[in-house]
Amino acid sequence: MMGVYPPAIKVTGGTTVYLAGVTAAPVYHSHPHVPEEFADMPDDMEGQARAVLDNLKKGLDAVGATFDDIVVADRFLTDMEQQDDLNKVWAEYFGDAKPATTTVQIVRLATDPRCLLEVNATAVID
Repeated sequence: MMGVYPPAIKVTGGTTVYLAGVTAAPVYHSHPHVPEEFADMPDDMEGQARAVLDNLKKGLDAVGATFDDIVVADRFLTDMEQQDDLNKVWAEYFGDAKPATTTVQIVRLATDPRCLLEVNATAVID
């Protein structure tokens, strides 16, 4: 697939919104972490990608933004071999919107060892 993201986006005007990293875990959970709170997370990339993007949407909704408003997103995966599964779900949520995107494989996410993906993003609204 060609052109899944642009290498650069120019933004003029608007309000910048920084969306903290979200995983498939509930957005609001205990600190220190309680593993039982994450028991309902999907265990596959496709399921976790949907949960992550649903959690990201909650942040977007809170500020009156949509996926179309995201200009940059960072994606942290524990297994790069699952990137195609992520990209499939990503395309469903973003449609024609294509933020500048960085994807990095990491050893583990801080929330829970069962988390496969974390996404943070920057949106511009107004």
